[in-house]
Amino acid sequence: MIIDAHQHFWRYDAQRDTWITSEMSALRRDYLPSDLQLEALASGVDATVAVQASQSEQETLFLLDLAERNRNVAGVVGWVDLCDRHVAERLQYFSQFRKVRGFRHIVQSEPDDRFLLRDDFCRGINLLREFNFTYDILIYPKHLEAAIEFVNRFPEQRFVIDHLAKPPIRTGQLQPWADQMARIADHGNTWCKLSGLVTEAEWRRWSSEQFRPYIEVVLRVFGPERLMFGSDWPVCLLSATYAQALQVVRDAIAVLPTKQQEQILGLNAIAFYGLRDT
Repeated sequence: MIIDAHQHFWRYDAQRDTWITSEMSALRRDYLPSDLQLEALASGVDATVAVQASQSEQETLFLLDLAERNRNVAGVVGWVDLCDRHVAERLQYFSQFRKVRGFRHIVQSEPDDRFLLRDDFCRGINLLREFNFTYDILIYPKHLEAAIEFVNRFPEQRFVIDHLAKPPIRTGQLQPWADQMARIADHGNTWCKLSGLVTEAEWRRWSSEQFRPYIEVVLRVFGPERLMFGSDWPVCLLSATYAQALQVVRDAIAVLPTKQQEQILGLNAIAFYGLRDT
């Protein structure tokens, strides 16, 4: 079974979606389950996890509605204001929806590089475990030092790093990213997604060999038991087809035993997110 642990849906809104710049014009349209279904099926993907792309509870409810109407969307990683003093009430509210599996905040866009360590944000994170919610860490390499301290504060909370923390694939630089990933991987509560790779390379002019050193690093430090495939569709379309985004991961893990490949391609996502409809 193949599970895509990281993809997005949206109805394009120019005022809201300002992160979609002119060079990303291909993303300035609606992307819904009907757009993904054929591509996913053609690649042998059985189910997906829809991840928030904007910061509102309306986004969470939008994704949840799509998931409830589309069986292939097995889970939702939504957004809730974790800094709000009433966040416990909001987590209680979302806990009634079986497909809401966790939450994410777009930390990479925060002006404070140590946002993860803010007292009000950490108070919200501290409540997630009570409701059995995961947390997706979306950061750049410059945030990794704060992220290491962050995951250390919550040893019982399940975390996953999106997109390998976006290493500098275009330049081929590995350090200090590789050492920092090794340090964060020392925390057994933290996993990592093999996602977002193709858009960190030069769009449409990459080769699979560019990604191999980065995937080898996370394979070594996290092990195949804490890695999961994610397409980052439709953002991946800026640089690759859906099938190509999957093939990059397939090629990199082809040397592993079949059981370990199955873990990365699906079983780990089921375990991490507690997916119930797969």
